[in-house]
Amino acid sequence: MADAHVSAAPVAHQFDDFQQQTVADTFGMWLFLATEVLFFGGLFCGYSLYRNLYFEAFTAGSHLLKIQYGAFYTVLLICSSLTMALGVRAAQLRQKHALTIYLILTWIMGFAFVYVKLRYEWYGDYLEGLIPGVNWAPSRESLEMVNHFHATLPHLALFFIFYFCMTGLHALHMIVGLGLLTTLLIFTQQGKVTGGNYNWVEIVGLYWHFVDIVWIFLFPLLYLIGGRYV
Repeated sequence: MADAHVSAAPVAHQFDDFQQQTVADTFGMWLFLATEVLFFGGLFCGYSLYRNLYFEAFTAGSHLLKIQYGAFYTVLLICSSLTMALGVRAAQLRQKHALTIYLILTWIMGFAFVYVKLRYEWYGDYLEGLIPGVNWAPSRESLEMVNHFHATLPHLALFFIFYFCMTGLHALHMIVGLGLLTTLLIFTQQGKVTGGNYNWVEIVGLYWHFVDIVWIFLFPLLYLIGGRYV
C-alpha cells in the first residue's frame, strides 16, 4: 500500500522521487519549528527570570486569571491533537471522508480556543482593567489580591505584559494553524492529499502539535503559580 501511495503522489521537478520530497518537506518543517523553539524560548527565559525576581507579584497575577479558562483550553488542545493525528492516519489510508471529518473537528476546536480567549477571557481582563498600556486600572478585587501577596502594581503589570505577549503570540500561531487547516480541507475536497501526497497533512500536523505543546507549558507557568490548583 505504501508503494501505491508513493507512485500516485505528485513529485516536484527538483526531487528524484516522492520519498526524497517527503524527507525534504519534513526536514524543512522541523527546521522551522526549531526557530520557533528559539523564539518562544526567549520569552520563556525572560518570564522565568522576572518570575523569580518578583514571585509575589506574579503569584498575585496568576490568581487574577480564570483557571477554568486555562483548563478548558488545555483539554481542547489535547483533543485537537488527537483528531489531527487521526487525520494524518486517514490521509495515509486515503480515507477522504474520515480525513474531512477529523480536519473539521480540529478546526472547530482551534476556533473555539481563539474565540473563547478573545471574546470572553481577554474581554473580561479588559473590563477588569488588567491590560497594561491600554486600560491599566485594576479593580478593587485585584488590588486586594496584590495587597494579600505583598506585591506591587508595577510588578503586577509586568506579569500581565508577559501574559498578554505570550498568550497573544500563541493565539496568533493558532490563527495561522486555522488557515493551514482550511487549506488542507480545500485540498482534501480536490483530492490532493488523499491521492498519495499525505505529507502535507503530516507537516501541518507537526505544526499543530507544536502549538499545542507550547500551551501545555504556558498553562502551568501562567495559571498555576504558587501551588494554585483550584
